[in-house]
Amino acid sequence: MDERLALDNAREICLAASRAGMTVTLDMEDHTTVDSTLGVLRELRDDFPWVGVAIQSMLRRTEGDLRDLVGEGSRVRLVKGAYAEPSSVAFHGRHEVDRAYVRGLKLLMAGDGRPMVGSHDPRMIDIALALAAEHHRKPDSYEFQMLYGIRAAEQRRLAADHTMRVYVPYGADWYGYFMRRLAERPANLVFFLRSFVSR
Repeated sequence: MDERLALDNAREICLAASRAGMTVTLDMEDHTTVDSTLGVLRELRDDFPWVGVAIQSMLRRTEGDLRDLVGEGSRVRLVKGAYAEPSSVAFHGRHEVDRAYVRGLKLLMAGDGRPMVGSHDPRMIDIALALAAEHHRKPDSYEFQMLYGIRAAEQRRLAADHTMRVYVPYGADWYGYFMRRLAERPANLVFFLRSFVSR
């Protein structure tokens, strides 16, 4: 990745978002891009402290990254991760990834930033709610994020008391993005097909 080009383009997007009263969250690709993405994030936060970033719990380095990112004003979207990573850098078993996700949630909910819970997994959502209560977080101090069409009833339930962002993939590579998100947890495909058939 050309970090300078990415930074320049991201800065333009952040300027436009700032003028529109919006925020920006940097997405995360495979493990080879984490350092450069976090480098871009650090640069952007000098001028746009509200810029967020997605962090993948499956990566072994994630707890260290999160400790650096939980400060006041920080916005972190925690996801499980969808890339086929080598075992030297990532957890592979479902239970390992789930435990890593919970460790990440604990760090975020105990921190001073704004956790963004990127999961369709009912257990992770319940754990996030319990951790938020344990740390006396107000409902507007964290949020949930899910893909459009997956667990729509749960999205409506959460939206009654919390910020619930619904991701709608678009652009030339919308299908690839959507499929990677479904791959994060095979059960997502079941949720999606069930909601598709029930309409």
